[in-house]
Amino acid sequence: MWFWLSLAALLCWSGSDLFSKIGCRDGRDRYAHLKMVIAVGAVMGLHAAWEIFFSGAKISLSILLTYLPVSALYILSMTLGYLGLRYIELSISSPICNSSGALVAVLCLITGGIGGVNRWQLLAVAFVCVGVVALGVVEAYEDDDLRSARQDASNFRYAKSVLALALPVIYCLLDALGTFADSLVLRRLDEDSANVAYELTFLLCAAVCFVYVVLVKKDRLIPKMEAPKYLGAICETAGQFAYIYAIGDEAHVMLAAPIISAYCVASVLWGRLFLREKLSLRHYLAIAAVVVGIVILGVFDA
Repeated sequence: MWFWLSLAALLCWSGSDLFSKIGCRDGRDRYAHLKMVIAVGAVMGLHAAWEIFFSGAKISLSILLTYLPVSALYILSMTLGYLGLRYIELSISSPICNSSGALVAVLCLITGGIGGVNRWQLLAVAFVCVGVVALGVVEAYEDDDLRSARQDASNFRYAKSVLALALPVIYCLLDALGTFADSLVLRRLDEDSANVAYELTFLLCAAVCFVYVVLVKKDRLIPKMEAPKYLGAICETAGQFAYIYAIGDEAHVMLAAPIISAYCVASVLWGRLFLREKLSLRHYLAIAAVVVGIVILGVFDA
């Protein structure tokens, strides 16, 4: 069962990447990233209600406030990630965003020393860091004519810009800080309660975004345009559900972790197949370095 749950998590999270990209890539919709927050918050709110009323998860104002700094880091990172999807290919942004695990390892090294970290984990961190830097270098110095030529078959064109690469990098930094803070806060909170607190905070942010976008800015929510966002939100929540149970099988966690951690590989594949994103060989080599590092971290995280 662990194998199918791991595959489900991989497919759901990569599917979330794909549908979020489809829902947020249109530069004409200035509030697409906030509409994505509305969609994710709505779905997470429904899941939180299920956990509270049917699974018995405990929640209180004290728990919400205790977990609030972690929730804020995660939600801000995701919002900026959604904003960044309109400026850069999914095939590039997904590996960068999924590199936050390496930054968590760096933070642990800074605050606690090498400790139990082995040489393979250090090598994995190096792979990820080198790969992300290489992606930035390739993006910055790619010839404009070559960029235009490889994007001819794509559905969208992306111009070279600092913002395009900065947003997924900022996502990665904030997500890493959130994960690091999460590990500290969960010493005092139950995991189910923390997850419900996160989902309810996301629901509150969705309500604020709805008021701003729909009531203040008078922008419309067109069902045809919003459908991919809600599919992405459902995939995100379903992936989290499958992940929890796949990792919960302690006998096979060492096999499940690297399968799940490589979901950005599927995101790159979906970008190539469904979005017609075509990258250069240098892009793919840099992405390969990131993926290798992530998979190694996934193995040793188990």
